[in-house]
Amino acid sequence: MTEDESNSEGLIERQTTGEDRVRMTARQLSEPRTVNWIASEASWSHEPTKRVLKRLVDDGILHRDDSGTHTTYYPDYRRQTMQEAMRLRDSGHTVEELTDRLADMKAQIRDLEDEFGVESPNQLRGTLAEESLDADEEDRRREIAREWEHLQRRIQIVGFAIREWDFLAPTTEPAEASS
Repeated sequence: MTEDESNSEGLIERQTTGEDRVRMTARQLSEPRTVNWIASEASWSHEPTKRVLKRLVDDGILHRDDSGTHTTYYPDYRRQTMQEAMRLRDSGHTVEELTDRLADMKAQIRDLEDEFGVESPNQLRGTLAEESLDADEEDRRREIAREWEHLQRRIQIVGFAIREWDFLAPTTEPAEASS
């Protein structure tokens, strides 16, 4: 860790409360995580983290899953998608630029399919069983599979923003309720 990174982390901890850090961490989740994991990432203790997470669940920001061996928390992916689509709409990019970005991401996936002769990130992970691969190539393929999954999520979000471009336009008038 560089000195700048260390100073930056210290600054974040000094200028935010533990609750702020839990909220920031929880809103950035991309997969279900335990209280302990979230508390560790937020540099805060277990019990107060648990209380904040309960409030976030009560507010509909997070969901709680008790079905596994450990209780996990995960965001409302629909809400995240809508917020990200609105950010894309409000970013100053045109619908044409987003369409070009979408085409680029799809081309990247087609290139990966051609390079590895597979159709999905999990099929790529399945190639790790090949005995001829060295450790570096295994690590590379795992990283590519993660990036591929990220591209798939981005394609869904960008595609949604394009399809709903007009709906996502900022409005200055409150919506009228129909009676």
